[in-house]
Amino acid sequence: MLNSYYKITGFNVPKGSKDAQVINAVAPVGDEIVIPKTSSSVFISTNIDYILRNLSCKHLIIAGVLTDQCIESAVRDACDLNYLVTLVTDACATFTEARHRNSLEAIKGYCRQCSTNELLEEINSEK
Repeated sequence: MLNSYYKITGFNVPKGSKDAQVINAVAPVGDEIVIPKTSSSVFISTNIDYILRNLSCKHLIIAGVLTDQCIESAVRDACDLNYLVTLVTDACATFTEARHRNSLEAIKGYCRQCSTNELLEEINSEK
């Protein structure tokens, strides 16, 4: 019930409203792109696939909330669109730890999973 609840609430955040603003902690810097979405998967209600392909992106690093809803949808769609996906497991969250763990297990075959520290070590070792 909860997974489909957002569709029937009529929840809508108007463009330009206070609730639609990016919080300072994650505000874009310089020429970083902000892509507002209106569906569970960022690939359904935005032009992100078009943008990523024009930037020649093949590898995606995904993190965010809610692990068992938006993140899981994005990981599956990215995989279906032939991106190589890395999910940063400790940079995702949902309502309970059990739901988070169950979601990670469910999408294990769609993405590589690692922690923030593991990913940073890997990036730093390639420099």
